Amino acid sequence: MNRLSIIIITYNEEENIKHCLESVKWSDEIVIVDSFSNDKTVEIAREYTSQVFQNKWTNFSQQKNLALGKASSEWVLNIDADERVTPELKKEILVILNSQFQSFDGYYIPRRNHYLGKWIRHCGWYPDYKLRLFRKGKGRFNERMVHESVVVEGRKGYLKSCLNHYSYKNLSDHLSRIDKFTSLAAEEMFTDGKRARVFDLLFRPLAKFVKMYLIKKGYLDGIYGLIVSIIGSFYVFMKYLKLWELSRGKIH
Repeated sequence: MNRLSIIIITYNEEENIKHCLESVKWSDEIVIVDSFSNDKTVEIAREYTSQVFQNKWTNFSQQKNLALGKASSEWVLNIDADERVTPELKKEILVILNSQFQSFDGYYIPRRNHYLGKWIRHCGWYPDYKLRLFRKGKGRFNERMVHESVVVEGRKGYLKSCLNHYSYKNLSDHLSRIDKFTSLAAEEMFTDGKRARVFDLLFRPLAKFVKMYLIKKGYLDGIYGLIVSIIGSFYVFMKYLKLWELSRGKIH
């Protein structure tokens, strides 16, 4: 049977980390890279693994590649502290690890995104496939400031069972993360030579809302779908507004 390493990066995740680690304690190895949390994250993590390292925050990609470098198993599963491996997903992964003939070097895993206590089935939030399970020697995280992902050399397949994702504690938490991630996204776009136009500020947020609420049928999730679609539109607006602000600062 092939061995499996779980890799997780953390910062002040004491509310999440225990539930996360409980869902993967069946694995062969758990590697955690923490960015000097000032809560009980590290203390809780050490109840499950001795492989807890601390590294000053750089960015998501570099932290995850550091954790990847410390993993010793043939296969790696990358999850976030606010995610849980379901029993069904565990069984599906074990089948892959037990197989002598493996056709793929990486696997996309669907996520169930839970928002304010409800599983959002539409808005483009499900199945929300993410490439998370891969052979160690075949994958590495791309260098991006935000929304990093693992790049796998070789064939990729899809799993059927889900990761449960509990991303936001409440609306305030969601809005604070939007502020953080839109700043990073705008900086990345600016560095890549992109600039914001009036068209971007007026029509891209509207197009995002139409896509999430109408095309992706967010209306079927009721008030939750409306909230998610509006906030998704707001994310796009703030991203381009901050890009405009960066451009203006460069001019003046």
